[in-house]
Amino acid sequence: MKMIAPSLLSADFLNLGKDIDMVNRSEADWFHCDVMDGRFVPNISFGIPVVQAISQQAEKPLDVHLMIVEPEKYFEAFVKAGADIITFHYEACTHIHRAVQQLKALGVKAGVVLNPHTPVSVLEDILGDLDLVLLMSVNPGFGGQKFIERTFEKIRKLRAMINEQGLDTMIEVDGGVNTQNAAALFEAGADILVAGNAVFKSEDPEATIRMMKSLNL
Repeated sequence: MKMIAPSLLSADFLNLGKDIDMVNRSEADWFHCDVMDGRFVPNISFGIPVVQAISQQAEKPLDVHLMIVEPEKYFEAFVKAGADIITFHYEACTHIHRAVQQLKALGVKAGVVLNPHTPVSVLEDILGDLDLVLLMSVNPGFGGQKFIERTFEKIRKLRAMINEQGLDTMIEVDGGVNTQNAAALFEAGADILVAGNAVFKSEDPEATIRMMKSLNL
């Protein structure tokens, strides 16, 4: 089953509880939480206290995407705050294998994120240790950016690598995902689509989630 993870970065922060309840009711699979530090990316979003607050109301897993330097320093704190899945950037971490093992020891799903310019080949030796790979289809740091078309080829290459190694590693795509490209992303080999503006700026967010879910049938 293909999955949809609405990004709370695009939610209404004055009515965050209302948007969390909407995702709870919907057919969405995960909550996607974008954590930015203003150093690895040029924007600051939210951190541990907000993730903890979200976890108290969320009825679905929290997919926490760390766009921060030295992410391994904060793994335990985010797990204690309620994270179920943690992804961190290849470009922000020197010891990838050690960091992945740290997450496994904390009992959460572990994933590595690749920026648009980073080839999937860098993950060849670590792929078997990962629960998922998140491919950025925009430059990280801001919501509402235009989808980078060459992401489709990266998805196909990564899917081939996963299949060649006989793995069940999932592929997640984040950035510029909408109802127009969701079907093609699933077809290319994606398992999880992160959707921000496409969901929360929609006139009927639950219907939009339902529509995107149905595109992979």
